[in-house]
Amino acid sequence: MTGTSETAGKAAEEAAEWSVLLQDDPDDRDLRRRFESWRRRSAQNEAAWSEMQQTASLADDVLVDFAGEWKPVAAAKARRRWLVPAALLAVAAVVAWIAAPMALLRLQADHVTGTAELRTIGLEDGSTIVLAPDSAIAVTYRPGERLVELLQGEAFFAVKPDKDRPFKVTARSVQASVLGTRFDVRLDETDVAVAVEEGRVRVDSRNAGEILSAGEVVQVAATGERVRTALEPGAVALWRRGQVYLRNRPLADAVNEIRRYYPGKIVVMDATLEKQPTTGVFDMTDPEGALRGLAQAHGATVRRISPWLLVVSGS
Repeated sequence: MTGTSETAGKAAEEAAEWSVLLQDDPDDRDLRRRFESWRRRSAQNEAAWSEMQQTASLADDVLVDFAGEWKPVAAAKARRRWLVPAALLAVAAVVAWIAAPMALLRLQADHVTGTAELRTIGLEDGSTIVLAPDSAIAVTYRPGERLVELLQGEAFFAVKPDKDRPFKVTARSVQASVLGTRFDVRLDETDVAVAVEEGRVRVDSRNAGEILSAGEVVQVAATGERVRTALEPGAVALWRRGQVYLRNRPLADAVNEIRRYYPGKIVVMDATLEKQPTTGVFDMTDPEGALRGLAQAHGATVRRISPWLLVVSGS
């Protein structure tokens, strides 16, 4: 397995270099002949080149709009033989995919965090919110109610008791209601999760409700399906200490967590790999290291295409 991974990694590095060479001199027939000879030499070379082309295709639709912004970077880095055209295309794609949604999010939100940024927010009643990286909330205080909407990401709430004004957190169709407690709410593409560190929290969604105590977690899928499990109270919101805990979650969820800490783009090329169940604690002070450890545990590889792009693929 190790030898196979090393050979695949070497093929990926060579594919990146061929991409640079062909971009620099596309009319060189001898260069093209040598490239085709390399490509036919092994199935791994062919697979590495195919993955390189897939990465490039991520940005085809937005290259025209953003190529001008990245051209100076390309000129400077291409001479160093490690920033390939595919990476530049992917970076341009990141700009296109993120810019518009982030602008809308900032209009809706009262508090927003960026990549790898944690923020503690003090509210007027003495309650506090710790906002995880790449997250956003909107806060509404009015007579009889304290309301926070989680628009993106994750947040930990330490709520001051006030029997006349229940504290409610909404995330999509899920609502968590408390008087005074400490709990975490996470919103991702597939579900909403509420985990209680201290006290009790009522969680309602789609005409169904239940009360969670310290050390309990409920995950509510977009379909309304609910899964309730137990968790050590000390493991709630480990991200406050630079760690992320996942138990029997798809690898895609683990990668999404790492994305919140990595200042670039992470692409997973293998849909089957994304579905693999994952359990573990990941150190987010080194997101690239966490990604490589995750990949290794699943027999996959991580290739750095540029300072902005990591590509994960099966071995």
